[in-house]
Amino acid sequence: MAGTSAFLDKVYEADGGESMRRYYNDWADIYDADLRENDYRTPARCAAALARHLTDGDAPILDFACGTGLSGVALKEAGFTTIDGTDISEGMLEKARAKGAYRELFRAEPDTVLDTGDRQYMGVTAVGAIGAGAAPAGNIDGAIASLAPGGVFVVSLNDHTLEDPQFEARLNRAIADGRVEKIMAEDGQHLPAIGLGARVWAVRRL
Repeated sequence: MAGTSAFLDKVYEADGGESMRRYYNDWADIYDADLRENDYRTPARCAAALARHLTDGDAPILDFACGTGLSGVALKEAGFTTIDGTDISEGMLEKARAKGAYRELFRAEPDTVLDTGDRQYMGVTAVGAIGAGAAPAGNIDGAIASLAPGGVFVVSLNDHTLEDPQFEARLNRAIADGRVEKIMAEDGQHLPAIGLGARVWAVRRL
Protein backbone atom coordinates (compact mmCIF):
# COMPACT_ATOMS: atom_id res chain seq x y z
CA MET A 1 0.00 0.00 0.00
CA ALA A 2 1.24 3.47 -0.80
CA GLY A 3 2.01 5.88 2.00
CA THR A 4 0.34 9.18 2.71
CA SER A 5 1.82 12.47 3.84
CA ALA A 6 0.48 14.38 6.82
CA PHE A 7 -1.33 16.66 4.36
CA LEU A 8 -3.33 13.87 2.77
CA ASP A 9 -3.99 12.25 6.13
CA LYS A 10 -5.51 15.42 7.57
CA VAL A 11 -7.12 17.18 4.59
CA TYR A 12 -10.63 15.90 5.33
CA GLU A 13 -10.43 17.58 8.74
CA ALA A 14 -9.20 20.94 7.40
CA ASP A 15 -11.14 24.05 8.32
CA GLY A 16 -12.28 26.60 5.76
CA GLY A 17 -11.34 30.22 5.25
CA GLU A 18 -7.79 31.50 5.26
CA SER A 19 -6.61 28.40 7.13
CA MET A 20 -7.75 26.31 4.16
CA ARG A 21 -5.84 28.56 1.75
CA ARG A 22 -2.69 28.22 3.86
CA TYR A 23 -3.16 24.45 4.06
CA TYR A 24 -3.20 24.08 0.28
CA ASN A 25 -0.39 26.60 -0.20
CA ASP A 26 1.78 24.54 2.16
CA TRP A 27 0.81 21.30 0.39
CA ALA A 28 1.44 22.56 -3.15
CA ASP A 29 5.06 21.39 -3.51
CA ILE A 30 4.29 17.73 -2.76
CA TYR A 31 0.63 17.57 -3.76
CA ASP A 32 1.19 15.88 -7.13
CA ALA A 33 3.56 13.32 -5.64
CA ASP A 34 1.09 12.54 -2.84
CA LEU A 35 -1.81 12.01 -5.22
CA ARG A 36 0.14 10.02 -7.79
CA GLU A 37 1.64 7.80 -5.10
CA ASN A 38 -1.90 6.88 -4.13
CA ASP A 39 -3.04 6.26 -7.75
CA TYR A 40 -5.37 9.25 -8.08
CA ARG A 41 -8.08 8.14 -10.54
CA THR A 42 -10.62 10.94 -10.32
CA PRO A 43 -9.22 13.46 -12.85
CA ALA A 44 -9.29 10.87 -15.64
CA ARG A 45 -12.74 9.64 -14.58
CA CYS A 46 -14.20 13.16 -14.59
CA ALA A 47 -12.54 14.13 -17.87
CA ALA A 48 -13.87 10.98 -19.52
CA ALA A 49 -17.37 11.69 -18.19
CA LEU A 50 -17.31 15.22 -19.59
CA ALA A 51 -15.99 14.03 -22.95
CA ARG A 52 -18.80 11.47 -23.22
CA HIS A 53 -21.45 14.14 -22.78
CA LEU A 54 -19.80 17.21 -24.34
CA THR A 55 -18.39 16.39 -27.74
CA ASP A 56 -17.16 19.87 -28.75
CA GLY A 57 -13.50 19.85 -27.78
CA ASP A 58 -13.22 23.63 -28.28
CA ALA A 59 -16.09 24.42 -25.90
CA PRO A 60 -15.04 26.61 -22.95
CA ILE A 61 -14.51 24.61 -19.76
CA LEU A 62 -14.07 25.81 -16.18
CA ASP A 63 -12.01 23.59 -13.88
CA PHE A 64 -13.28 24.68 -10.46
CA ALA A 65 -10.78 24.42 -7.58
CA CYS A 66 -8.23 23.16 -10.07
CA GLY A 67 -5.39 22.73 -7.59
CA THR A 68 -2.06 22.01 -9.22
CA GLY A 69 -3.70 21.30 -12.57
CA LEU A 70 -3.85 17.51 -12.58
CA SER A 71 -7.50 17.86 -13.57
CA GLY A 72 -6.66 20.36 -16.32
CA VAL A 73 -4.10 17.97 -17.78
CA ALA A 74 -6.72 15.20 -17.77
CA LEU A 75 -9.19 17.48 -19.54
CA LYS A 76 -6.57 18.41 -22.13
CA GLU A 77 -5.74 14.74 -22.68
CA ALA A 78 -9.48 14.09 -23.16
CA GLY A 79 -9.46 16.55 -26.07
CA PHE A 80 -10.54 19.86 -24.53
CA THR A 81 -8.61 22.92 -25.69
CA THR A 82 -10.19 25.91 -23.92
CA ILE A 83 -9.85 25.39 -20.17
CA ASP A 84 -9.96 28.02 -17.43
CA GLY A 85 -9.14 27.24 -13.82
CA THR A 86 -9.77 28.76 -10.44
CA ASP A 87 -8.45 27.95 -6.98
CA ILE A 88 -8.09 29.63 -3.59
CA SER A 89 -4.38 28.77 -3.35
CA GLU A 90 -1.79 30.79 -5.25
CA GLY A 91 0.72 28.05 -4.50
CA MET A 92 -1.47 25.53 -6.27
CA LEU A 93 -2.12 27.92 -9.16
CA GLU A 94 1.63 28.37 -9.71
CA LYS A 95 1.93 24.61 -10.22
CA ALA A 96 -1.08 24.64 -12.53
CA ARG A 97 0.39 27.42 -14.69
CA ALA A 98 3.51 25.37 -15.25
CA LYS A 99 1.49 22.51 -16.75
CA GLY A 100 0.34 24.57 -19.75
CA ALA A 101 -3.19 23.16 -19.86
CA TYR A 102 -5.10 26.37 -19.13
CA ARG A 103 -6.22 29.43 -21.07
CA GLU A 104 -6.74 31.47 -17.88
CA LEU A 105 -6.19 30.89 -14.18
CA PHE A 106 -7.57 33.06 -11.42
CA ARG A 107 -7.56 32.99 -7.64
CA ALA A 108 -10.82 32.69 -5.74
CA GLU A 109 -11.58 33.71 -2.17
CA PRO A 110 -12.13 31.02 0.48
CA ASP A 111 -15.68 30.27 1.61
CA THR A 112 -17.26 32.11 -1.32
CA VAL A 113 -19.62 30.58 -3.86
CA LEU A 114 -18.46 30.34 -7.46
CA ASP A 115 -19.78 33.25 -9.53
CA THR A 116 -18.49 33.68 -13.08
CA GLY A 117 -20.69 36.70 -13.78
CA ASP A 118 -21.52 37.13 -17.46
CA ARG A 119 -19.09 34.41 -18.51
CA GLN A 120 -20.79 31.07 -18.98
CA TYR A 121 -19.19 27.74 -19.76
CA MET A 122 -20.28 24.68 -21.70
CA GLY A 123 -18.52 22.50 -19.14
CA VAL A 124 -17.69 22.92 -15.46
CA THR A 125 -15.73 20.31 -13.55
CA ALA A 126 -15.16 19.98 -9.82
CA VAL A 127 -12.62 17.19 -9.46
CA GLY A 128 -12.08 16.28 -5.81
CA ALA A 129 -12.99 19.92 -5.23
CA ILE A 130 -16.31 20.06 -3.38
CA GLY A 131 -16.82 18.27 -0.10
CA ALA A 132 -15.01 17.33 3.07
CA GLY A 133 -11.71 19.22 3.28
CA ALA A 134 -12.56 21.20 0.16
CA ALA A 135 -15.09 23.75 -1.13
CA PRO A 136 -18.53 24.05 0.48
CA ALA A 137 -21.74 22.60 -0.96
CA GLY A 138 -23.04 25.93 -2.23
CA ASN A 139 -20.53 25.73 -5.05
CA ILE A 140 -22.69 23.03 -6.65
CA ASP A 141 -25.31 25.71 -7.25
CA GLY A 142 -22.62 28.18 -8.33
CA ALA A 143 -21.25 25.72 -10.85
CA ILE A 144 -24.70 25.04 -12.30
CA ALA A 145 -25.36 28.78 -12.57
CA SER A 146 -22.06 29.15 -14.46
CA LEU A 147 -23.24 26.81 -17.23
CA ALA A 148 -24.66 27.95 -20.53
CA PRO A 149 -27.89 26.17 -21.55
CA GLY A 150 -26.99 22.64 -22.58
CA GLY A 151 -23.75 22.79 -20.63
CA VAL A 152 -22.53 19.89 -18.48
CA PHE A 153 -21.39 19.93 -14.85
CA VAL A 154 -19.23 17.02 -13.67
CA VAL A 155 -18.47 16.70 -9.96
CA SER A 156 -16.81 13.98 -7.91
CA LEU A 157 -17.95 13.30 -4.35
CA ASN A 158 -15.60 11.07 -2.41
CA ASP A 159 -16.61 8.57 0.25
CA HIS A 160 -16.06 11.06 3.10
CA THR A 161 -18.24 13.62 1.34
CA LEU A 162 -21.00 11.12 0.59
CA GLU A 163 -21.42 10.61 4.35
CA ASP A 164 -22.84 14.16 4.47
CA PRO A 165 -26.20 14.22 2.65
CA GLN A 166 -26.14 17.95 1.88
CA PHE A 167 -23.93 17.54 -1.20
CA GLU A 168 -26.08 15.11 -3.16
CA ALA A 169 -29.14 16.93 -1.84
CA ARG A 170 -27.96 20.04 -3.74
CA LEU A 171 -27.77 18.08 -6.96
CA ASN A 172 -31.12 16.41 -6.41
CA ARG A 173 -32.74 19.77 -5.61
CA ALA A 174 -31.40 21.24 -8.86
CA ILE A 175 -32.90 18.29 -10.73
CA ALA A 176 -36.24 18.63 -8.94
CA ASP A 177 -36.28 22.39 -9.64
CA GLY A 178 -35.82 21.79 -13.36
CA ARG A 179 -32.47 23.56 -13.56
CA VAL A 180 -30.63 20.45 -14.72
CA GLU A 181 -31.21 16.90 -15.84
CA LYS A 182 -29.25 14.01 -14.40
CA ILE A 183 -26.93 12.30 -16.86
CA MET A 184 -25.02 9.92 -14.62
CA ALA A 185 -23.92 9.07 -11.08
CA GLU A 186 -21.21 6.42 -11.20
CA ASP A 187 -19.26 4.94 -8.31
CA GLY A 188 -15.60 4.10 -8.78
CA GLN A 189 -12.10 4.53 -7.46
CA HIS A 190 -10.72 7.82 -6.13
CA LEU A 191 -7.51 6.98 -4.26
CA PRO A 192 -7.42 3.19 -4.48
CA ALA A 193 -4.11 2.87 -2.65
CA ILE A 194 -5.87 4.01 0.53
CA GLY A 195 -9.20 2.37 -0.32
CA LEU A 196 -11.08 5.59 -1.02
CA GLY A 197 -13.80 5.76 -3.65
CA ALA A 198 -15.82 8.54 -5.25
CA ARG A 199 -19.11 8.98 -7.07
CA VAL A 200 -18.87 10.97 -10.29
CA TRP A 201 -22.03 12.90 -11.11
CA ALA A 202 -22.87 14.63 -14.39
CA VAL A 203 -25.85 16.91 -14.95
CA ARG A 204 -26.87 19.00 -17.95
CA ARG A 205 -28.19 22.57 -17.68
CA LEU A 206 -31.71 22.94 -19.05
